[in-house]
Amino acid sequence: MQNRQQIIVDEPGDIWFFAYGSLMWDSGFTPAETRPALLRGWHRRFCVSSVIYRGTPERPGLSLGLDRGGSCKGLALRIAAAERETVLAYLAEREMPEAIYSSRKVSLATDGPMLSAYTLVVNRDHSLYVSGLGFEESAARIAGCSGQRGPNIDYLAQTVRHLDDLGIRDGAMHRLLDRVHDFASRAI
Repeated sequence: MQNRQQIIVDEPGDIWFFAYGSLMWDSGFTPAETRPALLRGWHRRFCVSSVIYRGTPERPGLSLGLDRGGSCKGLALRIAAAERETVLAYLAEREMPEAIYSSRKVSLATDGPMLSAYTLVVNRDHSLYVSGLGFEESAARIAGCSGQRGPNIDYLAQTVRHLDDLGIRDGAMHRLLDRVHDFASRAI
């Protein structure tokens, strides 16, 4: 079983970490280096009920997770060896409080050589995992939720904006944001 509470790294030195959502635009630390990267076998998806950061237990929002299948373009963040323990502890505290994610070692394609990296993937057996949620229901949920880190719609909009800034075209995310804006405008 993958570790669901911490990010365990066995090798010494600098490490790479794959960011696919808010860690791309709000990492909470300064990476030693950043590279565009492609992860095969996993895709970015709103598949996590957010009951802390982007919603509440009474009105859960949705957060991104890396779910099986497909591929995902994001960022490889190099964490310097001197800061590794501090950064990994921070990431575990921030991203793994509900044990919805597991740390996983992955291979990333970049413009240069393949990189060995770590990332967090969604645990499909966790109660916060959302399976089979339709497009309309996802959009309505994102439009109407807010949590400790702000409105769910802001999380989606910032992710789309950052993907665009990086030249990563994600049509599905744009369609979702358009629909979320439709729902939000009707609520006013």
